[in-house]
Amino acid sequence: MLSRWSKFKQLRHFAAGGMVALALAGCASVPGASRSAAADKQPLGRLVVAVPDQDHDLMAQLLAGEMALTRTDLKAASQAYGRAAQLSPDPKVAEQAAALAIAVKDTDAANAAIARWQALGAKPAPLAQARAQLALSQGNTDEARRQLEILVGTGDPDAWRQFGRVLVSSRDSAQAAQLLEAIATPQRLPNDPQAWLAMSELGDKLGRHAYAQQIAEAAVKRFGTAETYAWLGQMKYHDGDRVGAKALFDKALAKDPKNTHLRLAYATLLGQGGDYTAAAKLLDNGPQDADTYAMRAALAARAKDTKTINRLYTQLQHAPDDVRQNSAYLLGQLAEMLDKKDEALKWYDQVADDDDHAFDADLRSAVLLQDLGRSAEAHEQLAQMQTDYLDQPTQLRRAYEVDAELYMDDQQYAQAERAFSRALQVTPDDPALLYGRGLAYAESGDTDQAVTDFRRLLQLKPDDTDATNALGYTLADANRDLPEAQRLIEQARAARPDDPAIEDSWGWLQYRLGHLDQAEKTLRGAWMAHKDADVGVHLGEVLWKQGRQEDARRVFDEVRKIDPQSTNLHNTLKRLNP
Repeated sequence: MLSRWSKFKQLRHFAAGGMVALALAGCASVPGASRSAAADKQPLGRLVVAVPDQDHDLMAQLLAGEMALTRTDLKAASQAYGRAAQLSPDPKVAEQAAALAIAVKDTDAANAAIARWQALGAKPAPLAQARAQLALSQGNTDEARRQLEILVGTGDPDAWRQFGRVLVSSRDSAQAAQLLEAIATPQRLPNDPQAWLAMSELGDKLGRHAYAQQIAEAAVKRFGTAETYAWLGQMKYHDGDRVGAKALFDKALAKDPKNTHLRLAYATLLGQGGDYTAAAKLLDNGPQDADTYAMRAALAARAKDTKTINRLYTQLQHAPDDVRQNSAYLLGQLAEMLDKKDEALKWYDQVADDDDHAFDADLRSAVLLQDLGRSAEAHEQLAQMQTDYLDQPTQLRRAYEVDAELYMDDQQYAQAERAFSRALQVTPDDPALLYGRGLAYAESGDTDQAVTDFRRLLQLKPDDTDATNALGYTLADANRDLPEAQRLIEQARAARPDDPAIEDSWGWLQYRLGHLDQAEKTLRGAWMAHKDADVGVHLGEVLWKQGRQEDARRVFDEVRKIDPQSTNLHNTLKRLNP
């Protein structure tokens, strides 16, 4: 059996950019007038304007640099900014030139830009930062360390943040870790808990866990803030010490019980450990915002706690305006969980255009419209989304795919095939789309095209069990290439021996081979495991062919209850009892 199928109100911002050109033109001589007379009447005509060549035109170089950056041509941008730095008295131009030269590993250009920057009055901290980055790009650890020592010794309030940026940008993590441990010691770090936490986190990212742990523990002893306790607790948790982690998070919450971010972090760790009840209890108490509601809803959904979902839905509807507005998508999801489809549609319609969930909200709206019997509106919405997202392949592909799935649900297979084909133009050889289009072809009776898609899919993913079963079933259903169909379905059965859909394929193959008893046994087992309409139709047909028409009619009656609009049942009955 073939497996069954399981607004964005985007504003278009058009910006028009233009160039304002200033043209200097000489005055043409007037016929019949002497040169001296013209000069007397036009004193500006005697003015000589020196126009610099492009290499010495500051504005031209800055424009060339910016244009190169828009093309992400860093080398050209670096060259243009390097020339601009020598012409401009602005230290920011030299700073940009230095950054670009370092990025493209042009040592000479970087040194020239840094020298120019210094001459124009660069501050010691950013100057040392640039020199440290240049040294790291050259693999010169000693010079990098010297410059980083200068950087943190400047006393600049941003020095340690700049220090971290230098190490993060290093391509050699071992080199960066070595410098971190050598310079960012407890004796040298400033009296700022955020700097300690940043260095501990950086050490952890660079694989220096012992260093990260040492700094985190020292930060707790020195500052004892909620953030320091929480970070150390997180490290303990990742080390497998859940008891220690919980104790540290409890201390953090005691320090700052109303800290929403802290409660979310603690609840996340409890949830990862499987303690959903404790996580939910933690979030239930204290101030609420869009994030706490979202996590509480996720925990309730995971626990299939309809009572809590209903309570959250009511609470969120009466939350402050900003929280409710930022939770429109979540409200739609909760309404769906409670089978309040009309209300869900209204909430999805309120999702803001710039919300991260705007696309998903419109996609869910289309599905709900289909569920509510408003199929034409669903396809209308998806058509609009296909226009809105014409230049965004990921979203465009998904809009076409959902359009196709809805057509499949309505058994409009020709339209489904067209939608899948459009999606495949966006992402050629996409396995999911090939599978979907293959199903559409098979259901519409276009066996050759279905087989072509399934074969292509198996070339891309030889071990895909669903595709293997689909191709085997399609061949068996068309009563062709039965030895190949048998090999394919046997392969699928070996991969998933208890799958009712695959068992249905096997039973239908046995029917095509004339093994009615084996077919009846296999199909009855699949039918009892999963009351699927297509399985029931197959079982009924086998029973009919065995001469057990009454048994077949009872099965067909059950199929009607499951799927009153079953095309497969209609066609089968017409064929069996013309």
